[in-house]
Amino acid sequence: MNRSRLFAKISCVVAAGLGLALLLPANVGAAPAPQSPGIQITGLNGKSETLSWTIITVLTLLVFLPALLLSMTPFVRLLVIFHFLRQALGTQNTPTNQTLIGLALFLTYFLMQPVGLAINQAAIVPLQAGQINAIQAAERGSAPLQQFMLKYTREKDLALFVELSKLPRPKRPEDLPLRVVAPAYILSELKVGFQIGAVLFLPFLVIDLVVASVTTSVGMLQLPPVVVSMPLKILLFVVVDGWNLVVGSMMKSFY
Repeated sequence: MNRSRLFAKISCVVAAGLGLALLLPANVGAAPAPQSPGIQITGLNGKSETLSWTIITVLTLLVFLPALLLSMTPFVRLLVIFHFLRQALGTQNTPTNQTLIGLALFLTYFLMQPVGLAINQAAIVPLQAGQINAIQAAERGSAPLQQFMLKYTREKDLALFVELSKLPRPKRPEDLPLRVVAPAYILSELKVGFQIGAVLFLPFLVIDLVVASVTTSVGMLQLPPVVVSMPLKILLFVVVDGWNLVVGSMMKSFY
């Protein structure tokens, strides 16, 4: 119910903004009405923009926010590893998706904080001081993010997208555009996530094989081996402090 109310409010705001935008051209010949300072906003071209168009722009950027989060941060690797870990433990939906996503988000924030500080110093502070415009701020802000992605991107993945985009071979990886670096970074993160997930699977797979062989040898054919192996895997994971080991190893892989 809360989500439906939120979507309804957003729809009303967008509809109101579009309605105002459609009504504005009909009042071109009329005398301009006095407006409060909060209604007029200076745009990229130095002209005033109405609040309705600003709302539409902000809502449009919010649509692309999940894609930016998934394609330019360690969020993909962390979430893939957590998914493999839960499958290896055999606990079905425990921890829940919301718990794993929340933990991945906070770990992503922890890892991306230095990059965010660099973006703030290079782009946001000069923009607020009026030294550069929004387009120059976007160009400066993309440089620290691109350096972060290139640090964890394989040359093989970069070469693949350079070949697909038919770009000339650059002298340095930093000369590549963001449209080449971002998909190559996602492929590299998926590969690393699957590699770590496979390593996490091995000890639990050994437990499954041992339990299956023991239950079969003693004639417990009616009892599924997973019923016996799952408590053993959870007990082993708790005894070795598995969450601390897994999260610590993942975080150290970025430093």
